[in-house]
Amino acid sequence: MAEILVLDDVQDAVILIRKILERKGHSVHAFTEEEEALSFAGSNHVDLAILDIKLKKMSGIQVLEQLKKTVPAMKAIMLTGYPTIETAREALELGAGEYCVKPIDKQELEEKVAQILAA
Repeated sequence: MAEILVLDDVQDAVILIRKILERKGHSVHAFTEEEEALSFAGSNHVDLAILDIKLKKMSGIQVLEQLKKTVPAMKAIMLTGYPTIETAREALELGAGEYCVKPIDKQELEEKVAQILAA
């Protein structure tokens, strides 16, 4: 199964995503701080990053950009409670394969993670 990094500034969201994906057999590394997530990705294998667009210090787009420099082959799914065409386009241009709107739907998340990892 996959090594998945999850970054969201809301602890409850991180816990929910971790529970959903661990039940599917994935190894989930959850963070609420951008620096910790970037540091982890710099020294550990990551297959997929699930990033919230609205974070504390940086945007999820900025985090994705930095992660792609460190781990170019890593896949990504962006999360947002405030979807816009602009952020979706920017995320996709940086290599995000999917875009999920909050509140997170368990089945949608499972399907998107499976699709991205199979691609």
